[in-house]
Formats: sequence, structure tokens, C-alpha cells
Amino acid sequence: MNNNLLENIPNIRILCIGDIMLDKFVYGKVSRISPEAPVQVLNLKNTKEMLGGCGNVVANLATLGCQTDYIGIVGNDSAGRKISKLLNNVGSHSHLLKLDDYSTIVKTRFIAGNNHILRVDDEEKLPIIKTLIPKYERILHRAVKKADIVILSDYNKGVFTPETTQLIIHICHQYGKKVIVDPKGKDYKKYAGATFVKPNLKEFCEATGVELSPNEETFDKKIRFGAKKLFENCGIENLLITMSEHGIMHISSKEPEIIKKLPTEAKEVFDVSGAGDTTIAVFTLALALGFSTIESMRLANIAAGIVVGKVGTACVSLSELKKAVNKDDSSSNLAHMNKIISLDEAQDIIKDLKSKNKIIGFTNGCFDILHLGHLNSFAQAKKNCDYLFVGINSDTSIKRLKGNSRPFQDETTRSNIVAALSYVDYVVLFDSDTAMPLVQILQPDVIAKEGYKIENWPEAQYVQSYGGKAVTLPRLEGYSTTNFIEKLKGEVHA
Repeated sequence: MNNNLLENIPNIRILCIGDIMLDKFVYGKVSRISPEAPVQVLNLKNTKEMLGGCGNVVANLATLGCQTDYIGIVGNDSAGRKISKLLNNVGSHSHLLKLDDYSTIVKTRFIAGNNHILRVDDEEKLPIIKTLIPKYERILHRAVKKADIVILSDYNKGVFTPETTQLIIHICHQYGKKVIVDPKGKDYKKYAGATFVKPNLKEFCEATGVELSPNEETFDKKIRFGAKKLFENCGIENLLITMSEHGIMHISSKEPEIIKKLPTEAKEVFDVSGAGDTTIAVFTLALALGFSTIESMRLANIAAGIVVGKVGTACVSLSELKKAVNKDDSSSNLAHMNKIISLDEAQDIIKDLKSKNKIIGFTNGCFDILHLGHLNSFAQAKKNCDYLFVGINSDTSIKRLKGNSRPFQDETTRSNIVAALSYVDYVVLFDSDTAMPLVQILQPDVIAKEGYKIENWPEAQYVQSYGGKAVTLPRLEGYSTTNFIEKLKGEVHA
């Protein structure tokens, strides 16, 4: 894979067309049942609003740094104005058609702790308004002409009628632009002429009428049968089928007997929200950059693996993607590598986790020679939080503190070893003599460390000053780096 192509991302322009909605998340805590009815009472903590539907595809592309245009329809209402503002915030140039007699779709999710307890959908089917087509067509010509590639994100909310879908695809053909479709519904005839159609496995089964299980022996045979059916009846050029934990596959209408598969990249799945949007965004961007189909699949697969390894976020940054694709084969399969993050990444992750009422824990150290005492400390610290962040002294920091003979292992090795532990969620290197500057920036809810009294522990005092919790962990006697070094010296001199 020619990873240098990623440097061209700012020069790529992608047009996204499709159903857009406002996603609202209401976070709170349930501690009692209502006296009025047998229902839970949610004590509101905070709310969050973000782009949903095709808007999430736009957000993914904008986060990666390419130029984005969006065409879609909203109501002339407050939710529509919020969507317009959110599109502007991510830097997308949008053509929002605002209808007076139509309400913008709003999906509100109520979440208590880790539990999604209710979703309320405020939506109506988009009315078919014949007078919109001429205006829509003029906008399409201008936008498609400027774009490098086009995404159609169909959520079955009314934008993609057979007439409008074929109009868009026909215009794309006029300008020689590839069309990538995220489909909905059972009838794929309206997508005739699309370069790629990307159903998930459930959607593929619904569209073909074929019952499938990835673990059955006849799976590939049934996939080929269903794919041929779509190719013959619907005029689609390629199918890209996502299969969750079973990976992703490509079948071409030119070679329908050949199935190209890639296994999933995700090793730990925390949240699958938006993984499909990330897949189609990165796959399309990769095609526009000049990657081959299989390389584009691999890049999209890597991006989706990063996203589902996070909590509450549906976008992957360019720095994360570059970091993942630049690893050599021996390290690319190590899931823990994604746990080693920069300070800026840590701030963003913690902000998102706290918005969901997650408890952030922190501990720190050199961890030059990892021993059972360290493992015990990590295990105890993890019991006090939902997510444990570990600060590790850089090589430069350790030399200042312990002399030029230390550390025995460099910061890359130490970070990887600590990140590989199941107790640890994220690792952040710091260059200062103490962890105080890091603690002041991260503002953890809990700080934990063995053997430190609060009165001699400035970082703990700081955490307590804003209402956080400081935990002095019990020391596992007989285990320390100093003891290990002294024992080693004794054996050398013996």
C-alpha cells in the first residue's frame, strides 16, 4: 500500500448526498422508579447533539481532512438550523433545501450509565415535491462537476426515490464520477449504475432473500448466488459487504465467482455506533486518492477497527489512521497499540467519556521493569474507575530523576508493555519530573497509587481540590524495581 497517497487528502473533494438527521443523546442516572407509574426516573446530567445519518459520513470525512460538500433536505425549523450549524462547524459546504411543511428528523436516545434505555424518533416521510426536482438538478450538476467522487447515503427517509436516485447517478456518469451507495430497503434497482453498493450482511439478505450465516459451509456459495441476483436484476457494478466481526468482502459483477475477503481489524469492541459510516467514508476517500479496491477495503477496515475500539465516537482522525497503516505487519495486529495516545487525544477521549458519566482513573510511574507489584496496583486502580489512564515518564524524564544509567527499557517498550495489560485503557507519555502537569490537564475523577500518603502527594491533593477522589493503594510487599536491581547486582558479583 502506497501510504504516501494519504498526504493528498486535503486536495480531495467528496460530495455526500442523503438523508440527514439530528442525533440527540440524553445522559443521566436512574436510581428510582416513578411513583406515578412503573417506569424508571432518569435524573438528567447532560445532553449532546451531533450530525446523524448522512451527516455522520460528512463528519467522518471532515475529520480526516478532505473537502466535503453535502446536499440534502431538512425542515425550516430549529432542528434544521442546528444541522446547518453543525455542518458549518465541521467545515462542510452544504446545500440544505429547507421545507416549510416538513419537520427535520430528530432521534433522541436516553442513556443511563452504560444502558441505552429508550430512543424517541421524531420523524415523518419526506413528501415527494415535483417542483423541487429542477432546482435539485441544477445544484447537482454544479456539485458533481466539482467533486472527485460521490457518496449516496440512503436511510430510507425519502430523499432517494427511484426518480431522484437515477437522476443523481445519471449526472455522475455524465461527469465520469464514481458513485458509492450505502443502501436501504429491499429494491436495489434504483441504484442501477452505481459503482459500489455497500450493504451490511443483514441488508444483503433482505435485498436478495438469501438466508446467510458466516459460519456455515455453504456461505460463499450463497453469497455468490445472491450477488449474481443483484448484478443481473439491478445493474450494480460492485458489492462491498460488511459483516461486523466477520470482516468485509468485495464481489465484482465482472468476476462474480471471485470473493475477496478481509478479516476485521477490531480486537476489542466497545461501541459500534457509526462504524458503517466510517467504513463507507474511508473506503470512498481511499478510492478517490487512487488506492486499489482491496487497499481501500483494508484502509476502511483499519478505520472501522479503530472506531469500534473507542467509546461514544464515530470518527477516526487522520493521525490515528496514519499511525495504524504505517505499522509493520508484526505490530499492526497488536490491538494495544491504539491505547498509546497523545495528550491531545487523551483530552478529547476524556471529554467524551465524561459526557457519558464515565469515571476516569489515573495512575503514573516509570514502569522500567514491570513486576507483580505493578500488576497488583493496576488491578486495584481499575476497580476504582471505568477507564484507567496511565502516565509514563519519558526516557528524558527518567534520566533526570534516576541518572544516565536509567531507564533500562526505552519509552516505546515500556509504553507497549503497559498498554498490553487488560487493566489499562490508555497510556500517555509525559516529559516533566512529576505527573502534576498531566493531571492538571486531564482532570481525572480518581487518582490512585501505592504507598503514597495524601499529605506527601501533591497530585492527589490537586484532584481532591476539585472534588475528585485520591486512593492510596496497598503495597504488595516484596516486589519493587529497586529490589530487583539489587538482586541482579548480587548475582552479577557472585
